[in-house]
Amino acid sequence: MTIQFDEDKQKQHIDNLHHQEEEDLVQILSAKYGVEYVNLVNTPVNTDALRLIDEQIARTTLLAAFAIINKKIKIAARNPSDPRIQDIITDLTQKGYQPEMYITSTLGLEKAWKMYKDLSFAYESRAGSLEISSEEITEIIKQAKSLPTIISILQNTMAAKKSYRVSRILETLVAGALAVNASDLHLEPEEDYVLIRYRLDGVLQEVIRIDNETYALVLSRIKLISGMKLNMKKDSQDGRFSIRLAMGDIEVRVSVLPGAYNESVVMRILNPESIQVSLDSMGINPKLLNILLEEINRPDGMILTTGPTGSGKTTTLYSFLQKVHNPGVKIITLEDPIEYHLPGIVQTQVNDKGYTFAEGLRAAVRQDPDIIMIGEIRDGETANIAINSALTGHLVFSTLHTNDAAGTFPRLIDLGANPSIIPSAIRVSMAQRLVRRLCQTCKKETLVEGANQNEIETTVNGIEDKAAIPADRSKMWIPVGCDACNHTGYKGRIGIYEAILMNKTVEEAVQRSSSDREIWEAAKGQGILTMKQDGVLKVLNGTTSLEELERVITLTD
Repeated sequence: MTIQFDEDKQKQHIDNLHHQEEEDLVQILSAKYGVEYVNLVNTPVNTDALRLIDEQIARTTLLAAFAIINKKIKIAARNPSDPRIQDIITDLTQKGYQPEMYITSTLGLEKAWKMYKDLSFAYESRAGSLEISSEEITEIIKQAKSLPTIISILQNTMAAKKSYRVSRILETLVAGALAVNASDLHLEPEEDYVLIRYRLDGVLQEVIRIDNETYALVLSRIKLISGMKLNMKKDSQDGRFSIRLAMGDIEVRVSVLPGAYNESVVMRILNPESIQVSLDSMGINPKLLNILLEEINRPDGMILTTGPTGSGKTTTLYSFLQKVHNPGVKIITLEDPIEYHLPGIVQTQVNDKGYTFAEGLRAAVRQDPDIIMIGEIRDGETANIAINSALTGHLVFSTLHTNDAAGTFPRLIDLGANPSIIPSAIRVSMAQRLVRRLCQTCKKETLVEGANQNEIETTVNGIEDKAAIPADRSKMWIPVGCDACNHTGYKGRIGIYEAILMNKTVEEAVQRSSSDREIWEAAKGQGILTMKQDGVLKVLNGTTSLEELERVITLTD
C-alpha cells in the first residue's frame, strides 16, 4: 500500500489549527479585558461602516469597522487598548457617531480588509470638493429664495468679476442654484455669449448670460474640481464633486459635451433633502398606495416603475427602500450613478468596464440579500437575472423606460425575457410623471368650460372607482405668479401615477399577446387610476393646472 502525502492539504490543516488557536486566545483576552468578542470570519461586514475608517489607518492600527445602525458604529480591533485607536474613536465621536469596541482575530480583520476593494464600486467616488464656506455665499443660500434676487446677485458678481477669483463666480452660480432649489445648472455656449439656466420644478429658467472669456475660465475650474481632463475638448466627459456646507455635503454630478462653439456643461445637484420623500406624501392615490404598501412587504417578486428620465422613478425606488429598511433585512442596490447615500444599505456603483448591471446583479445575489434595487433594466441579461431573482426568494425593485404601465410587459419580452415566467415574477407595474404644483399663494380659480369641460368629463366618466370622483367638477385653478413661486405660478412638484396589478386575466394577456391595448383591456376591473385620470383629479382639486398636465402627458386619445 502506497501512502501519498498531500503537502497542501497538510499545510491547510496546520493553518486551520493556528487560526483556531488564535480565535481561542482572543476569546480568553475578551473575558480578561471585558471587551466583547466578535468572529469577523463569520460576521457580515457592512461597507457603509467599513468606509468610515481609511484602509491604511485600519491596517496600521489593526482594526475594522464592521457594522452601523443609525449613528452606532461597531469597531473590531486586535488590541482595543492601543492608544492610537483612541484618536480614531475621538474623531468618530466628534462627527456624531457612537463607537462600540470589540476584540477580534487577525484572520477576521484580514477578511474585513479584503472588502475595501469593493468600495471602488461604491459610494463616495468623489473627484473633488468645492468649499462654499465664505459668510457671504452661505448667506445667499440662507436668504435669497427668489429667482430675481439670485439674478441680481449674479449680475453684481459678474460686474465685479475682475476683482473676484473665477472660483468665486462658480460658487455664486452653484449657491444660487441651491438657494432656489434648482435640480440642474445648465451652461450653454452660443456664438457671442454663454447662456446659464436653472431647472426649477422640471422647467428650465434663464438666469444670466456671461461672456465667452469668463466661461472659458469657469469651464476649466469645473473640469478641475470634477476630476476631468482639462485638455480634452472633443469628447464627452463625466465627473462629480461635493459641496461642503454646514448642513452637510451635497453631491454635484457633472456632464460635459463638445458643442458648436464650446463645451456645454450640465451640473446635476443631488440634494439629499429632495430624496427624503415618504410614499405617503408623493401624491399616490390612496387605493394604489395601499396596494404598494402591501406588495413591498412581500418577501419576493418584482415591482417595476417606468417613465422617461426626470419622471421621479429614482425617488420612488428610494421611498420603497426607506419604507422596507430595517436592521433585520439585507438590501443591496445597483445604481448608475449612486445619486443619494442611504445609511444601512449596501449601495454599489455599476460601470461599463466589467461591473455592469448584469454582473453586479450576479454578485449581489451571492451576498444573500433580501431586497435588491436595480437602477434600470437595460438589457436582456439583466432582465432575466432580475426575473429569476424575483422568483427565487428576493424582493426586486427596478425601473424601465416605457411610456405606460402596460408597456412594461412587451418591453421585457422585447429584451428577451420569457413571457411564460414574467407574470410569476412581476407583482406590480407602475408608470409615473411629475407635474408642477400650483402655487398656493397666487393660484386663481376659473370655470371649467368648452373643450376643457368635454375632455375632463370624458376622462372622469372612465374612472371605475366612482368614490374617487369629486362632486363639483365645475371649477379648476390656473397659475398666476408671485414672489413666492419666482413668478412662475408653480412651486414644487407632485407625481401622477398608474399601475397594473398582476392577476389571472393580466397573466393570460401577457402570455397570449404583447399588445399594450390587450393588457390594458385585461386590467379593467382593478379600479386603479390611469395617469390621465389621476392628473385630471389633481386638476379638479387644485393641485395642478390643466395646462401643466397637458405639458406632461397627452390628454386626447
